[in-house]
Amino acid sequence: MSRRPGLLALGLAATSSLVAAGPCDIYSSGGTPCIAAHSTTRALYSAFSGSLYQVKRGSDGATTNIAPLSAGGVANAATQDTFCASTTCLITIIYDQSGRGNHLTQAPPGGFQGPESNGYDNLASATGAPVTLNGHKAYGVFVSPGTGYRNDAVSGSATGDAAEGMYAVLDGTHYNGACCFDYGNGETNNKDTGNGHMEAIYFGDSTSWGYGSGSGPWIMADLENGLFSGAATKLNSGDPSVSYRFLTALIKGGPNKWAIKGANAASGSLSTYYSGARPTATGYNPMKKEGAIILGIGGDNSVGGQGTFYEGVMTTGYPTDATESSVQADIVAAKYATTSLTSGPAFTAGTSISLRATTSGYTDRYLAHTGATVNTQVVSSSSTTALKQGASWTVRAGLGNSACFSFESKDTAGSYIRHYNFALQVAASDGSKAFKEDATFCPQAGLSGTGSSIRAWGYPTRYFRHYENTGYIASNGGVHTFDSATSFNADATWAVEANLG
Repeated sequence: MSRRPGLLALGLAATSSLVAAGPCDIYSSGGTPCIAAHSTTRALYSAFSGSLYQVKRGSDGATTNIAPLSAGGVANAATQDTFCASTTCLITIIYDQSGRGNHLTQAPPGGFQGPESNGYDNLASATGAPVTLNGHKAYGVFVSPGTGYRNDAVSGSATGDAAEGMYAVLDGTHYNGACCFDYGNGETNNKDTGNGHMEAIYFGDSTSWGYGSGSGPWIMADLENGLFSGAATKLNSGDPSVSYRFLTALIKGGPNKWAIKGANAASGSLSTYYSGARPTATGYNPMKKEGAIILGIGGDNSVGGQGTFYEGVMTTGYPTDATESSVQADIVAAKYATTSLTSGPAFTAGTSISLRATTSGYTDRYLAHTGATVNTQVVSSSSTTALKQGASWTVRAGLGNSACFSFESKDTAGSYIRHYNFALQVAASDGSKAFKEDATFCPQAGLSGTGSSIRAWGYPTRYFRHYENTGYIASNGGVHTFDSATSFNADATWAVEANLG
């Protein structure tokens, strides 16, 4: 990319001429070029027109690449929607736009095993995080616990104590306290090799190491064997809780200096939450960075974190504040906005429904419960009132995300369908964040071409499915018996009817 040396000095961060540049054009103009640029939502260079990411569909295992609508533009979501129609799709590759080939692929096992075959991590759903940029639909990377991407053979990344910068645009409302939802520099052997061997953006509300003011979540740095909010190992009161729907998170580090910044990715400017010397704990000065790139996981493949990633880059050198301010202006100009998480037949909060199986030979069965166990049972007009009510559900606004829905038991007020270890059960709400998220589901047009399929909000590769008459959230062709690809579309498609009871 050509240098534009006068641009930043002129302070044109909000002008149309700068907005036309991408984040990596801006970093290059500032003398700290990108060594990796990852995004499923848009091009990060003004001239980039290559592949942003690859998807694989469940029906036949075929893959296709998704490119921008035009050079420097938003991803062509219509290509994905057409390719993935009436089946499931996973994101298999997140391409590096820098030209260095630093692509992210399914993370292998390390210090921790992933949940997939041979200890690999899960791949993300291609449809779990829909958004719009400047009015155009695109999809982010929704990371559920167990999902992770990695590249252990990176070209040009910072190693040892060398300087680097990085940012990520995240969903500031999607997080947990488990280790670790990261994007950045990690170990090359997928294991914990000691203090200072990582430098990655962390987002979540863990208090096991460092933390900020309030109750979280916080932007922190994962430097291995510690999440740091500042120089000390615990509280940095200058690192605030942030929960912008679209969040810019930024980390940079060099010899005995580093910084944390954050901002609303939809408006406004960056704020500095820490800038100063390396942590005082042993092993972090000098740093011993190894140069791998991780997304959604810790450097040792710890896979408990959750979050949503839209775009991010890593640079060589320590970016200036002016460069980073201009990058933030470019992100704001992309106009990230929410869009519907649901499709297909409309669900309406407050109504009561029953869900009938559509698999041939099982169409007289409805989703019901026996005590806590969710199953399918044969229900007819002559069935008892108790059975009819056990197969009836009141639709509520999603407990964990009001853009989706929760299903309250008609015969057990205050109890909801939730998933636990991927089995569906009926349980009383305990008010916890985990319960609310596990009891939230997003209907979509039925995978079999009719009715509705009901996706777990927190695990969007997984859908309501009946298997041997028991209810699960199942993925298409996953590792569990109930994930069998045989008749998956039919088993995961439901006819929505007026409540039986």
